[in-house]
Amino acid sequence: MPAIIGDFKKFLLKSNALALAIGVIIGAATGKLVSSLVGDVLMPVIGKITGGIDFSNLYINLTPSVHYDSYAKAREAGAALGYGVFINAVIDFVIIAFVVFMITKALLKEAPPPPGPKTKTCRDCGETVLDVARKCKWCGNQLSCTTSPARNGIAG
Repeated sequence: MPAIIGDFKKFLLKSNALALAIGVIIGAATGKLVSSLVGDVLMPVIGKITGGIDFSNLYINLTPSVHYDSYAKAREAGAALGYGVFINAVIDFVIIAFVVFMITKALLKEAPPPPGPKTKTCRDCGETVLDVARKCKWCGNQLSCTTSPARNGIAG
C-alpha cells in the first residue's frame, strides 16, 4: 500500500495533475463569474436595448393548444423548446472564450529573440564582422575598425 501512495504522489508531481486541477477549479470559478456578468449585467442591458426582451423566457410551445405563462411552466409540463436559454448559453460561451483568449494572450507572450553577437564594420571593405575578430574574414586585412552602431542597437 505505501508503494501505491508513493506512485500516486509521483504521478501528481510529474504529470502536472495538480496544475491541471488548479486550472479546472479556476476555470469553473471564472465560468461562474462570467455567467453572472452575462446574466446579471449584460442581459438586462441587452433586454432594455431590444425593448425588454428576456432571452431566458423565449421558447417554442410544443403543445399549441395549451397556453403557458412562462418558459418555466412550459418546461415543467414538458412542452417547451427553450431557445432563449440557448441564446444565453451561446453569449456565455463567447464571452468566456474571449476572456480565456485574453488571459492566454497576456500570459503566453512570445519572448523577444536574444540579441545577436556584437559586430563591427571593416573600414577597408565595409563588411560586417564579429566584434572580437582581429582580422577581416572578407578582405583578410587587420581590423582597425569601430563597433557598428546599427548592429548593436545604438541609434546612429
